[in-house]
Amino acid sequence: LEGLYVAGKYMGEYPVSGRVTMSRVKYGGGVQHTVVLDSPLFLFETKRDRVLLDHENITKVMSNA
Repeated sequence: LEGLYVAGKYMGEYPVSGRVTMSRVKYGGGVQHTVVLDSPLFLFETKRDRVLLDHENITKVMSNA
């Protein structure tokens, strides 16, 4: 999914969207994506501008829009 725009749920709960900059296979075979967010996520008193999303937490994949 590298380079594509995605939407999903961070930690399975918090809605996020942004561009995938890297995808990797985790130990055990799962896929994880690094997503640079459109707008920062403030969570646990921390500002996050990128998150790691497991593939099963991605809800929508868009083109290079």
